[in-house]
Amino acid sequence: MKILAFAASNSKQSINKQLVSYAASQIEAADIDIIDINDFEMPIYSADREEASGIPKEAQRFYQKIGEADALLISFAEHNGSYTAAYKNLFDWTSRIDQKVFQSRPMVMLATSPGPGGANNVLTAAKGSAPYFAGDVKASFSLPSFYDNFDSENGTLRDEALDAALKDAVSVLLPVSA
Repeated sequence: MKILAFAASNSKQSINKQLVSYAASQIEAADIDIIDINDFEMPIYSADREEASGIPKEAQRFYQKIGEADALLISFAEHNGSYTAAYKNLFDWTSRIDQKVFQSRPMVMLATSPGPGGANNVLTAAKGSAPYFAGDVKASFSLPSFYDNFDSENGTLRDEALDAALKDAVSVLLPVSA
Protein backbone atom coordinates (compact mmCIF):
# COMPACT_ATOMS: atom_id res chain seq x y z
CA MET A 1 0.00 0.00 0.00
CA LYS A 2 1.31 3.45 -0.93
CA ILE A 3 0.22 6.41 1.18
CA LEU A 4 0.74 10.02 0.16
CA ALA A 5 1.11 12.24 3.24
CA PHE A 6 1.51 15.99 3.49
CA ALA A 7 0.81 19.06 5.56
CA ALA A 8 -1.39 21.67 3.88
CA SER A 9 1.09 24.33 4.95
CA ASN A 10 4.14 25.92 3.41
CA SER A 11 5.79 26.77 6.73
CA LYS A 12 9.28 25.32 7.13
CA GLN A 13 8.50 24.82 10.85
CA SER A 14 4.99 23.49 10.23
CA ILE A 15 3.42 21.87 13.27
CA ASN A 16 1.05 20.12 10.84
CA LYS A 17 4.04 18.56 9.07
CA GLN A 18 5.25 17.28 12.45
CA LEU A 19 1.79 15.84 13.12
CA VAL A 20 1.39 14.20 9.71
CA SER A 21 4.91 12.76 9.92
CA TYR A 22 4.15 11.24 13.32
CA ALA A 23 0.80 9.91 12.08
CA ALA A 24 2.47 8.38 9.01
CA SER A 25 5.02 6.66 11.23
CA GLN A 26 2.13 4.81 12.90
CA ILE A 27 1.18 3.07 9.66
CA GLU A 28 3.29 -0.03 9.34
CA ALA A 29 3.55 -2.19 6.23
CA ALA A 30 2.99 0.78 3.94
CA ASP A 31 5.13 2.78 1.56
CA ILE A 32 4.80 6.33 2.87
CA ASP A 33 5.59 9.27 0.60
CA ILE A 34 5.70 12.47 2.68
CA ILE A 35 5.80 15.46 0.39
CA ASP A 36 6.28 19.17 1.02
CA ILE A 37 3.84 21.44 -0.79
CA ASN A 38 6.66 23.97 -1.19
CA ASP A 39 7.86 21.66 -3.98
CA PHE A 40 4.64 22.50 -5.85
CA GLU A 41 4.69 26.30 -5.56
CA MET A 42 3.24 28.18 -8.52
CA PRO A 43 1.64 31.52 -9.41
CA ILE A 44 -1.67 32.47 -7.82
CA TYR A 45 -4.49 30.88 -9.79
CA SER A 46 -6.51 33.02 -12.16
CA ALA A 47 -8.59 32.10 -15.19
CA ASP A 48 -6.63 34.64 -17.23
CA ARG A 49 -3.31 33.06 -16.25
CA GLU A 50 -4.66 29.58 -17.05
CA GLU A 51 -5.86 30.75 -20.47
CA ALA A 52 -2.52 32.42 -21.23
CA SER A 53 -0.14 29.76 -19.92
CA GLY A 54 -2.08 26.57 -19.23
CA ILE A 55 -1.88 24.52 -16.06
CA PRO A 56 1.55 24.57 -14.40
CA LYS A 57 3.57 21.36 -14.35
CA GLU A 58 3.63 21.51 -10.54
CA ALA A 59 -0.16 21.05 -10.41
CA GLN A 60 0.12 18.18 -12.87
CA ARG A 61 2.84 16.53 -10.71
CA PHE A 62 0.69 16.94 -7.59
CA TYR A 63 -2.32 15.39 -9.31
CA GLN A 64 -0.12 12.51 -10.50
CA LYS A 65 1.20 11.96 -6.95
CA ILE A 66 -2.37 11.60 -5.69
CA GLY A 67 -3.17 9.20 -8.52
CA GLU A 68 -0.15 7.02 -7.69
CA ALA A 69 -1.20 6.69 -4.04
CA ASP A 70 -3.56 4.12 -2.59
CA ALA A 71 -4.56 6.47 0.25
CA LEU A 72 -4.03 10.03 1.49
CA LEU A 73 -3.03 11.42 4.88
CA ILE A 74 -3.35 15.21 5.10
CA SER A 75 -2.85 17.57 8.03
CA PHE A 76 -4.47 20.97 7.58
CA ALA A 77 -3.03 24.18 8.98
CA GLU A 78 -5.57 26.89 9.70
CA HIS A 79 -5.06 30.52 8.72
CA ASN A 80 -7.83 32.84 9.87
CA GLY A 81 -10.26 29.93 10.12
CA SER A 82 -9.58 28.54 6.65
CA TYR A 83 -7.02 26.83 4.40
CA THR A 84 -3.55 28.26 4.00
CA ALA A 85 -3.14 30.32 0.83
CA ALA A 86 -0.39 27.95 -0.34
CA TYR A 87 -2.61 24.85 -0.11
CA LYS A 88 -5.68 26.59 -1.53
CA ASN A 89 -3.69 27.75 -4.56
CA LEU A 90 -2.26 24.25 -5.15
CA PHE A 91 -5.74 22.77 -4.79
CA ASP A 92 -7.32 25.35 -7.12
CA TRP A 93 -4.77 24.73 -9.88
CA THR A 94 -5.06 20.95 -9.47
CA SER A 95 -8.86 21.10 -9.64
CA ARG A 96 -8.51 22.60 -13.12
CA ILE A 97 -7.00 19.30 -14.28
CA ASP A 98 -9.91 17.33 -12.84
CA GLN A 99 -12.50 18.40 -10.27
CA LYS A 100 -12.07 14.93 -8.76
CA VAL A 101 -8.74 16.05 -7.25
CA PHE A 102 -8.67 13.26 -4.65
CA GLN A 103 -9.41 10.58 -7.26
CA SER A 104 -11.63 8.48 -4.95
CA ARG A 105 -8.73 7.75 -2.62
CA PRO A 106 -9.50 6.81 0.99
CA MET A 107 -8.16 9.53 3.23
CA VAL A 108 -7.56 10.52 6.82
CA MET A 109 -7.66 14.22 7.58
CA LEU A 110 -5.79 15.74 10.50
CA ALA A 111 -5.35 19.24 11.84
CA THR A 112 -3.58 21.00 14.68
CA SER A 113 -2.95 24.51 15.92
CA PRO A 114 -1.24 26.16 18.88
CA GLY A 115 -4.64 26.95 20.42
CA PRO A 116 -7.35 24.80 21.97
CA GLY A 117 -9.44 24.73 18.77
CA GLY A 118 -7.01 22.36 17.05
CA ALA A 119 -7.75 23.93 13.64
CA ASN A 120 -11.24 22.46 13.76
CA ASN A 121 -12.69 25.13 11.45
CA VAL A 122 -10.50 24.16 8.51
CA LEU A 123 -10.80 20.45 9.32
CA THR A 124 -14.60 20.71 9.27
CA ALA A 125 -14.47 22.55 5.94
CA ALA A 126 -12.06 20.01 4.44
CA LYS A 127 -14.16 17.03 5.54
CA GLY A 128 -17.34 18.66 4.26
CA SER A 129 -15.96 19.50 0.83
CA ALA A 130 -13.89 16.35 0.18
CA PRO A 131 -16.76 14.30 -1.29
CA TYR A 132 -17.31 16.99 -3.96
CA PHE A 133 -13.72 16.43 -5.04
CA ALA A 134 -13.86 12.59 -4.94
CA GLY A 135 -12.36 12.32 -1.48
CA ASP A 136 -13.36 9.31 0.60
CA VAL A 137 -12.82 10.53 4.18
CA LYS A 138 -12.46 7.49 6.41
CA ALA A 139 -11.46 9.28 9.62
CA SER A 140 -10.30 12.59 11.03
CA PHE A 141 -8.40 13.81 14.06
CA SER A 142 -7.82 17.27 15.55
CA LEU A 143 -4.97 17.88 17.98
CA PRO A 144 -5.64 20.88 20.22
CA SER A 145 -2.87 22.98 21.80
CA PHE A 146 -0.04 21.49 19.77
CA TYR A 147 2.80 22.73 21.97
CA ASP A 148 1.17 21.29 25.11
CA ASN A 149 0.28 17.95 23.54
CA PHE A 150 3.14 17.20 21.13
CA ASP A 151 6.74 16.52 22.10
CA SER A 152 8.61 18.00 19.13
CA GLU A 153 11.98 16.80 20.44
CA ASN A 154 10.85 13.16 20.39
CA GLY A 155 8.22 13.54 17.67
CA THR A 156 5.45 11.96 19.75
CA LEU A 157 2.16 12.82 21.41
CA ARG A 158 2.35 13.33 25.17
CA ASP A 159 -1.25 12.48 26.05
CA GLU A 160 -2.11 8.77 25.90
CA ALA A 161 -5.79 9.32 25.07
CA LEU A 162 -4.95 11.68 22.20
CA ASP A 163 -2.27 9.28 20.97
CA ALA A 164 -4.77 6.41 21.01
CA ALA A 165 -7.33 8.52 19.12
CA LEU A 166 -4.76 9.44 16.45
CA LYS A 167 -3.64 5.84 16.06
CA ASP A 168 -7.26 4.75 15.79
CA ALA A 169 -7.88 7.32 13.05
CA VAL A 170 -4.87 6.30 10.94
CA SER A 171 -5.53 2.60 11.46
CA VAL A 172 -8.35 2.83 8.92
CA LEU A 173 -5.65 3.07 6.25
CA LEU A 174 -4.03 -0.21 7.27
CA PRO A 175 -4.61 -3.18 5.01
CA VAL A 176 -7.13 -5.65 6.43
CA SER A 177 -5.59 -9.04 7.16
CA ALA A 178 -7.42 -12.12 5.97
